[in-house]
Amino acid sequence: MNRDIMKEACYRQAESNAAEYFKELNDQVIQKSYIPVLTQDIQLWKHNHIRHPLLSFFYNKKGVNRKSRGYHTYIQWLDYRGKLDNYLDRSISYLYMRDLGKDLNSPETKTEIERVVSNLKNQLTTDSKNSDMFSIAGLYRWGQEENIETTVSWLFNKLKRVSENIPEGMEQDHAQRKLIKIIAGVIMHVLDEMDDTISPEERSQKLDQAIRLGYSYGLTYPYIDDLLDSDVLTANEKKKYSQLIRTTLITESVPELGEWTGANASLIEFIHAELREAFEYIKAQQHPETRKHFFEQAYVFFQSQELDREKELTQEHYTNEDLYIPIILKSASSRLIARSVIGTAEDEGFHNRTFYYGIYNQLADDFADMFKDMEDSVVTPYTYYMTYHKQRPDLINPFELYWAVIANLIHNVYRSDTKTCEVILDRAINGLKRAKERLGTRKYKKVMEMLTAGIADFNRLVQKMVEQADDVDFFDKLLRDHMVTSLQTDRQEQKDFFDKIETVREQINNHLKISKSNLLEDTIVAAANTSLDGDGKRLRPIMAWVMAVDGYGLDPSAIVPLLRSLEYMHTASLIFDDLPSQDNASIRRGRPTLHVSYNEAIAELTGLFLTQKAVEEQASLEKFDPKAVIKLIQYTARATADMCKGQAMDLDSKGKQLSLDQLDLISYYKTGIAFEASLIMPAILAQAPEPEKTSLEKFARHAGIAFQIKDDLLDVEGQANLLGKAIGKDEENSNSTFVSVLGPDGARKAMWEHYCLAIEVLEEIPRNTSFLKHLMNYIVHRDH
Repeated sequence: MNRDIMKEACYRQAESNAAEYFKELNDQVIQKSYIPVLTQDIQLWKHNHIRHPLLSFFYNKKGVNRKSRGYHTYIQWLDYRGKLDNYLDRSISYLYMRDLGKDLNSPETKTEIERVVSNLKNQLTTDSKNSDMFSIAGLYRWGQEENIETTVSWLFNKLKRVSENIPEGMEQDHAQRKLIKIIAGVIMHVLDEMDDTISPEERSQKLDQAIRLGYSYGLTYPYIDDLLDSDVLTANEKKKYSQLIRTTLITESVPELGEWTGANASLIEFIHAELREAFEYIKAQQHPETRKHFFEQAYVFFQSQELDREKELTQEHYTNEDLYIPIILKSASSRLIARSVIGTAEDEGFHNRTFYYGIYNQLADDFADMFKDMEDSVVTPYTYYMTYHKQRPDLINPFELYWAVIANLIHNVYRSDTKTCEVILDRAINGLKRAKERLGTRKYKKVMEMLTAGIADFNRLVQKMVEQADDVDFFDKLLRDHMVTSLQTDRQEQKDFFDKIETVREQINNHLKISKSNLLEDTIVAAANTSLDGDGKRLRPIMAWVMAVDGYGLDPSAIVPLLRSLEYMHTASLIFDDLPSQDNASIRRGRPTLHVSYNEAIAELTGLFLTQKAVEEQASLEKFDPKAVIKLIQYTARATADMCKGQAMDLDSKGKQLSLDQLDLISYYKTGIAFEASLIMPAILAQAPEPEKTSLEKFARHAGIAFQIKDDLLDVEGQANLLGKAIGKDEENSNSTFVSVLGPDGARKAMWEHYCLAIEVLEEIPRNTSFLKHLMNYIVHRDH
């Protein structure tokens, strides 16, 4: 039997199982047998969730206000009210059911949930570096604790590339969130497999594998599922792309892309290469005994998605089986894959629990998204029922089926376990509460009238719980909202960051040109303007502008001399740095260096000329307190002297093996001080308090060292056309660098350590530090 026939036979068997499951659910809906069972469950459940009306009013008034203030505040409020333990317990219990397919009545599962809840509570309530453990710095710190920093930095780079290659027409935040969620889910499965006897080395190795597997599997959502659901590809491209995926799953080998023309060619080439790498990694990690199961589940998932995707809302003939069987299959197989992708054996009952559980989540998600799905003409049980229920009395009400699934899970799958009943009903009521909040009372009531026309008495009980029940919210929903908000905020801040850089850079460029005062200065001034005209980033004067204008509210026109002085000093340092007697560079800012286009003497004189012009500009800061200006000039003199010391140390180090401390010191002198000046000089003019200046100095030190490490990495791994200068110069000049001392991986670790230290310092600065945060992100992610 060939693989094509085998995969199709596997799908047909899964389809048969789904049809049998659907028939059982359908019978419950027709007979309304789920209603008395759940009515009794809810009557018992509500005693833990319904308070006296006065207490409920007080709780809602206080609780909702605090919750609306955000993620961190709500966690603190729950802890203050003594609710955090129960909140985390039901949340983690739910994840163990949904993602790990666990039986909550198992003693081992109970013990594991208690351990996870205790650890998570400790992390959430610690006020130090872990206060935002889901930030980049927080995740890297976790990576350090687990000794997988290299893997975490690899993941950061991969997520950045995915973010840059999510085309318009797809929801970038959704794609990133789903990818991160899948990675977290695979990590959960791997952690579940570990016990206390595992060695730290093996634990690190397994977590490394989990992150890479999670990323590899998670790519299928943005680059297969979401891409095929979107309008990015043409109909012919979708057909061709789907066939590529199908061939891969059948043959267990990624075919060549072949010729792909049109506007999407470069996008498809990137995706194909990334998915091929991911597929080969997953395939290589599969054990022989689990590999067959993985490919079978992957094929079932893809085939059910394809059948579901082909439906059109304009078609009136779909049967209930057409609507529900594919979603039973795709919702179950997506979670079965997450387990099989790590290549571990399933415990007894896992497959059945996961198979029956999937549609519960799918129906809940479809309910939450039904109006957006209607706008997009997407076929789901809810959109189809809303469209055709009046002329198609045979259609099953998906809301009733949802409750039938719940009754089946509680009593048939989980054998009436009290904890399971509690968690599932918590989740169901919470989902309706969130829907009511999102839709508004009037729209929600109208939807409920349509969906519950045949179960009015049961619905009254449910809606009473929606109105009155407390303590039914979940950490994963809070985290999801926090993550989406953070991704949206970060994306907007990042856009603002680059927009500001371009805007301010253009303004600075307009002020840099030096006018000629007499013929004797022609050559020097021309040489200076040549250096200034290059494609410079202007990072230092931009930092000064942001700090001065946005941070301290200084007059933009009044600080123009400060901006000029910073760029003049920086350009002078580059001219000296490039000289044959120093680094002997031939290209700078995408053009020949000054000693090449002129000569060494002119280059030296131009560097000296620019340093003096910088002092002249600082002395022209007439709109500020003269004492502050004098302090600024004194500071600049000291900073320039230190930069000279750093360059001398760097030159003296050629051919010598330096220690990490020596590299840090040289980097601070050569780069960190320039960053520091960009922040401290505006602070001096604004007469900022000394503790604030100290924090800015610490930030600049770490930012400067991180910047230098990235430069060293780019000199080895970068592209000359992007850098605007030749690569490999450090090795050619026998320079000790972070890469030569630590190796590429060690250098990256050091860079991320300084990144984290810089980000943590920002907490000490009593101003909006968004620009500085994104400056650090730019420093570590730049390619030039």
